[in-house]
Amino acid sequence: MSAGRIERQSLWLAALRAPGLTPRQLRHALETCGDIAALVNAPAGQLAALGIPSTALAGLRTPDAAQLASDQAWLAQPGAGLITLEDADYPARLRDLSDAPPALWLLGRRELLSEPQLAIVGSRNPTHDGRDIARAFAAALTKVGLVITSGLARGVDAAAHEGALAAGGDTLAVLGGGLDTIYPADHRGLGERIAASGLLVSEYPPGTPPRRGHFPARNRLISALALGVLVVEAALRSGSLITARLAAEQGREVFAIPGSIHNPMARGCHRLIRDGARLVETCEDILTELQPLLGDLLRPGPQLPSGDEASSAPQHGFEDTDPDYLKLMNAMEFSPQSVDVLAARTGLTPESVSSMLLILELQGAVEARPGGRFAAHRRAP
Repeated sequence: MSAGRIERQSLWLAALRAPGLTPRQLRHALETCGDIAALVNAPAGQLAALGIPSTALAGLRTPDAAQLASDQAWLAQPGAGLITLEDADYPARLRDLSDAPPALWLLGRRELLSEPQLAIVGSRNPTHDGRDIARAFAAALTKVGLVITSGLARGVDAAAHEGALAAGGDTLAVLGGGLDTIYPADHRGLGERIAASGLLVSEYPPGTPPRRGHFPARNRLISALALGVLVVEAALRSGSLITARLAAEQGREVFAIPGSIHNPMARGCHRLIRDGARLVETCEDILTELQPLLGDLLRPGPQLPSGDEASSAPQHGFEDTDPDYLKLMNAMEFSPQSVDVLAARTGLTPESVSSMLLILELQGAVEARPGGRFAAHRRAP
């Protein structure tokens, strides 16, 4: 890094740490003064007229030396970076926000910020199907070149990141605290994997703990960075619906996956669909809608199923086997069922059903779910 860039970075670090200087005040002062150097060197009276408090002015002119050294050391580690409103590669999709962050702290592959992204969000307590769907859609969509963006939260967020990583694709996580304080703590390993091959992003400096008010702010960045937001599962009172609302306000596409009327985690998605979100059954539903925005940016990927294929009967691969097994697989339909329900639907004894389910589970055709229920494995979206 050149001496000039080091000096400019130091000025930015002083501004970002200046006590009492809000992001809004910093943006307004930058617009008025022209750049960070002019802002820091502006007359005290001019800065006071711009609403800069005296404590912030002192921090701009005489930054805390220990804090400055700490931030510079953090930025010196491999993959770490700071991108500001003055940088040419500051995300264009964020510049349009009225509350665009003056700077973003990065850990990982900076270039992913400018790649086409799809956000996948949903419940922190999804069903097994919800997790599987998030993983499957993330994996399939990364194979055509989309970066999967989410918030590293438990549930659907984590499943989406994991699906992208497992497929060898790109994923980006926006955090609600400093990049050195991964939240939740049990996602530290996942965060490290994302930093190693994808990108961690935060508008909050290192050392900032995650706070309740940070997460709605984080959500606006998730939706703004992406071309669209896919909601997999969400209750009626869910932060994912906030992200979807922000996406609509920002002019982004909103997609939602429908579910069972008996699943409370599907009600938020159903509300979104009633309010105009695009109903999604396959990846093709998303790509068709985004195609005008993507042009030739996407690379050829695996053949994606059509809507007709997605709505057909479950694909179990037992066409040439015992008719009782076919009857049992068809009775499972699309949601987990208990042994007693399956016995009643098929006319088989509960003992026979239990034995057959064990064989099918060993063959990978079904999986056990909580509460003694069983579900057929879903194929890729």
